Amino acid sequence: MRGIVLCLIGCLCMPGSHFRAQSSNGALIEQLFQEGEKALVQGRYDEAARAYEQLRQMDPKTAEIHGRLGLIYFQQRKFAEAVPALRQALKLKPSLPNTDSLLAMSLAELGRLTEALPGLQNGFRRSSDSALKRQLGLQLQRAYTGLQRDREAVEVALELTRLYPEDPEVLYHSGRIYGNYAYLAMRRLSQIAPDSVWLRQAAGDNYESQGRYELAIREYRAVLALDARRPGIHFRLGRVFLARSTHPDSQAEAMKEFEQELQIDPTNANAAYELAEIHRKSGNLDHARRLFETALSYYPEFEEALIGLGRVLIAQGKPERALPLLGQATSLNPSNEVTHYQLAQAHKALGHAAQQQKALAEFRRLRSQKAGSTKPERNVFLLSEATKQQLDQEATP
Repeated sequence: MRGIVLCLIGCLCMPGSHFRAQSSNGALIEQLFQEGEKALVQGRYDEAARAYEQLRQMDPKTAEIHGRLGLIYFQQRKFAEAVPALRQALKLKPSLPNTDSLLAMSLAELGRLTEALPGLQNGFRRSSDSALKRQLGLQLQRAYTGLQRDREAVEVALELTRLYPEDPEVLYHSGRIYGNYAYLAMRRLSQIAPDSVWLRQAAGDNYESQGRYELAIREYRAVLALDARRPGIHFRLGRVFLARSTHPDSQAEAMKEFEQELQIDPTNANAAYELAEIHRKSGNLDHARRLFETALSYYPEFEEALIGLGRVLIAQGKPERALPLLGQATSLNPSNEVTHYQLAQAHKALGHAAQQQKALAEFRRLRSQKAGSTKPERNVFLLSEATKQQLDQEATP
């Protein structure tokens, strides 16, 4: 990510004389500019943000200031703040270099994959900067996978491995996407980075996918021994503990891992969701509601979290608030039988007999279709990143 920062700093470069010419407060503006630039180059993003936020107040019509703020917020993982700053930069100066790519990556980090896709495609295709092109490719690969456009995801993965044949991160993600290519990619990874966290994480993923949970735990623990604050690893450990459900302490251990993940990365919507789902099933509805809302604040199109929050609201006697959430989940995935069943429950609580029957009819149709289907489950390329919502035992077709 550091290479991207240096690339975008160069593209958004502004001479100090620009600010002196724009305002009578030239000395103060020049000082803020120099402080902000120095802090940004040195990775002191909080200081850089403060300097550029002051500059924005003093000179709100300069596109480069908004672009700089967008870059700083992106580095701080404040993607919801980066998006409006970058949009304003492009509004003031549509030709501002690479700003549309940074906007697309920010949207992707928020889970707004459909909205992000054109910018990711254009940026990956035209970028001449190696670090930026690499990051755009990884984001594009993730977006295609999230949108279940598996063929295009594989094509991007192949292009990335061609461009970056010795990059451990690229090889790791490629190995997860095209299973038939995984062995060669992982062998290359072991050759060029035999002691890397990527190799240990790949081993953990492999063991997890095979259901060899004790070995997966060992490998994920080895990753943390190399990098104690590596994002995503406590989440994966939590998922392994959930999968190892026969162990008496599994749920308590899973909760501990998800909580640790949120301490490292509060934006991890999957960890917040898994923790919420444990609380929902345990009857801790208020706690579950807050965690589902946290997950959705970072990933508004998180289908499983929309369903989970809808179920909590129905259980709390607030079916009118559940309806729009379940409606959004249906729009994202019309073929999810769980969503239609929960819609029927919400309409039933509200006394909407016709809507209840319509939702139940669709639920029964999907249930029957699923029972007679021989097609494999989708997303065969990736490990599941979130526990799917399931029907309660009392639900009948």
